[in-house]
Amino acid sequence: MEIIQTSIPGVLVFAPPVFTDSRGYFLETYQLKKYAEAGINKPFVQDNQSYSVKNVLRGLHFQLRYPQAKLVRVTQGTVFDVAIDIRRNSPTFGKWHGEILSAENKKQLYVPENFAHGFCVLSESAEFLYKCTDFYVPGDEAGLIWDDPQLAIEWPIDRPILSAKDAELPTLAASLELLPME
Repeated sequence: MEIIQTSIPGVLVFAPPVFTDSRGYFLETYQLKKYAEAGINKPFVQDNQSYSVKNVLRGLHFQLRYPQAKLVRVTQGTVFDVAIDIRRNSPTFGKWHGEILSAENKKQLYVPENFAHGFCVLSESAEFLYKCTDFYVPGDEAGLIWDDPQLAIEWPIDRPILSAKDAELPTLAASLELLPME
């Protein structure tokens, strides 16, 4: 398993080995010991899956009192996935890392607790899988607007399709009182 460090400590890219032959392919998508060696020690307690069409942008979401780390991957299509450090005392506060995840490259992105997360779909459609370290708690989710000029995320699409909720999210500056210290 290739583990790629990003410019934000804790945000990791995993590139698992893929074994192919005339029948197709096989890969290990999760193995506790290998991820623990990379510093991921909290158990994953919930798996989620979403399906979205081209130009859908989901996010940028985070949890308030019950933060979740996420291990994300794509099983069909291609997305541009983003993790943003929202820990107010962090030296990388407000910094983001973007990664192309696809069914073809089979990469995974690890998004630590207390990071905002979102993605946009680049292919005609995409299936996106999340492993989470805490359970979903209704009413505990918050978010940041996708085009916040302070974040200056370099999205590869111009006119995303947003949910009504995501279109009304606040900026990072307007959310400071909600954000975790560490």
